[in-house]
Amino acid sequence: MPFCLPGIRSFPKLWKCSPCLGLGPGYPSLSLFLEDYYGIRNQQRWFFLKTMTPQNTKAIDTLVAKARYLRKGDESSNKESPDSHFFAAGAATKRSQMNPQNKDHPLPSVKTGIQLPEKPLNSEEWDKLKEDFKGKRNFETFISSQMAHNHSSIDVAKSLLAWVAAKNNGVVGYDLLVKYLYLCVFHKQTSEVIDVYEIMKARYKRLESGGYTLLIQGLVYSDKWRDALLLLEDIKKVMTPSVKNYDDCIQGALFHKDVNTAWNLYQELLDHNLIPLLKTFKAFFDFGKDLKDDHYSNKLLDILFYLRNNQLYPGESFAHSIKSWFESIPGKQWKGQFTTIQKSGHCSGCGKTIESIHLSPEEYEFLKEKIIKDVIVAGDQYRKTTPQELKRFEKFLKSCPPFDIVIDGLNVGKMFPKVRESQALLDIVSQLAKHNLQLLVLGRKHMRTQHSQWRKDEMEKVQKLASCFFADNISKDDPFLLYATLNSGNHCKFITKDLLRDHKACLPDLKTQHLFFKWQQGHQLAIMNRSPKSKLTFQHTLSYNTVVQTTGDSWHIPYDEDLVKRYSYEVPTKWLCLHQKT
Repeated sequence: MPFCLPGIRSFPKLWKCSPCLGLGPGYPSLSLFLEDYYGIRNQQRWFFLKTMTPQNTKAIDTLVAKARYLRKGDESSNKESPDSHFFAAGAATKRSQMNPQNKDHPLPSVKTGIQLPEKPLNSEEWDKLKEDFKGKRNFETFISSQMAHNHSSIDVAKSLLAWVAAKNNGVVGYDLLVKYLYLCVFHKQTSEVIDVYEIMKARYKRLESGGYTLLIQGLVYSDKWRDALLLLEDIKKVMTPSVKNYDDCIQGALFHKDVNTAWNLYQELLDHNLIPLLKTFKAFFDFGKDLKDDHYSNKLLDILFYLRNNQLYPGESFAHSIKSWFESIPGKQWKGQFTTIQKSGHCSGCGKTIESIHLSPEEYEFLKEKIIKDVIVAGDQYRKTTPQELKRFEKFLKSCPPFDIVIDGLNVGKMFPKVRESQALLDIVSQLAKHNLQLLVLGRKHMRTQHSQWRKDEMEKVQKLASCFFADNISKDDPFLLYATLNSGNHCKFITKDLLRDHKACLPDLKTQHLFFKWQQGHQLAIMNRSPKSKLTFQHTLSYNTVVQTTGDSWHIPYDEDLVKRYSYEVPTKWLCLHQKT
């Protein structure tokens, strides 16, 4: 929509260059670009049982306890770092560095024949730049987008808008105006934001969401910060405001010491089932430092329980804010330190025992039922198998003793690219069988057919060492892996490199997903060998639960280090330990 500048406010007034009114320390920029198939041959038997032996949980513990790093086939052991488990923050990055894939080639840049100006241009210079432009897009749209992307100076952007207005009888398009607003917000030119806001308020009854977001972000630290709350109300008339909108308004309210408004907005955000930004939490803790207010303190403790219940982790800066707040509470004598948790589950700082990662009997049964209902079966539709095959598998499990280790045969076979898959699987199973473990190998029927990667004689040896179940080739074996492990009891572990994220996503709610991840961390074994013939070793599995927790006189809070990239399926390895002096 075009916008005629002269009818609203004088052009020189709008594009004046005024002193910067800061938006507050560390204020973030906003990146805005307004832009029956089941067929089984009944006469054939597709599962195999080895001779029953007593379950041997001690052997599993021994294998895991002896975990060590192996380098280039050398079995000399190095001291294992405390963050070497499969789900440790940064572990995926390390694995990708050890197994580099082909780098993506950058897309070729679009040749437009021009460079962004570094200083304001006059009308003739803009005319010349447009003549040189070889792009297919509209020149004004392209150049303003590039300015926003490259955070050009306000003065250069003003000269563009002055040129556009002069060519169009004072008319500047809405998109160009919003991109200029973005630069004003990025460069913290609050007085310029206010000028654009006054024009938009007079000209438009409604803005699109990007315009609202920029105006709110630009106004919250100014004298007109309450106008940002009015804009938030305008958004509510047509949609639920974003978490970013709420964060900006909460930050502004705290900056202007309107605590009640900040807490009301926070509660409103939660009522919309939105998860607050971590910097929103941090702002409340920073404001609460040295504040003598029990009601406010209780609300901060509620935030810590919210982090626990939603399995959220503070960043390093936020962790420092939490530590500072605790240590500032009058008369409480809290002392904080940054530390790690030992493999035994004891805090290296205070020596307290961290919560166990193992599920209660009730949680265990609940999760087992959910795996069947929501991962294998979804309503009347079987996601990963057929009703007949599921019944066959359940009958198979009833005829077996509880297993010690369940193995994803296809996955393990592919762990060592230079080794034939059936040979790799046989080598791993052979080593485990020496420990008198009750083993189950899950695979697919094609693994028993002679093939360059799957030799029949090697698979027959596997079947003598372990119980085996071969699913239909069209079935997924991961759900069987999960169910067999859960069905065998809390002692049973499973082996696969698959992180099982798809199966976790099938679970119906966050609580169940968190329960699944908690169980997974304590039961999934990661093979460390570089070769299947080398001595079998596993990374240690976690014995403690990585969540915010308290005993009343202590708090233990896992947090993300600034320089460590943690994926969503990983957990932090650094902890903030807080305890009261006695």
